Amino acid sequence: MRPYLDKFAPQAWKAAGAYSQAIAEAAAAGGLSLTEGELIKVRASQLNGCAFCLNLHTEEARAAGVTQQQLDLLPAWREAGVFSERERAVLAVAEAATQLPLSEEAQADLFGARTVLGDDTFVAAEWVAATINLFNRISILSEHPVRPRKA
Repeated sequence: MRPYLDKFAPQAWKAAGAYSQAIAEAAAAGGLSLTEGELIKVRASQLNGCAFCLNLHTEEARAAGVTQQQLDLLPAWREAGVFSERERAVLAVAEAATQLPLSEEAQADLFGARTVLGDDTFVAAEWVAATINLFNRISILSEHPVRPRKA
């Protein structure tokens, strides 16, 4: 079993928590809804294969108003007709920020997302995407376990 990064460096983990809170506040101030933020977190966690974060953020997404159908169709969001224009824009940001380096297609997606979201919300979405990618890596490297949910 690998050492948990958060347990072996509690001050760094505390700083990461403060950073995450600052990003959440900035995202809200930038006009990113809680639902949109959770869609970003779930999609990036899917792409990164982070089971711990997927478990956490699918539950938080449902609490924020993301439907089960949207969660079910998230891997096929481009083809599914259940996401709004803004939701598709933030999902494009999530994918571009997670699948680096930026391809020409990702650059085009980001341009389109910025057009839909406006600068403030676009930047908020990029910060949320960058942040969940950080936490995905912490959880993956730490091999944080997924615990069964209570019924």
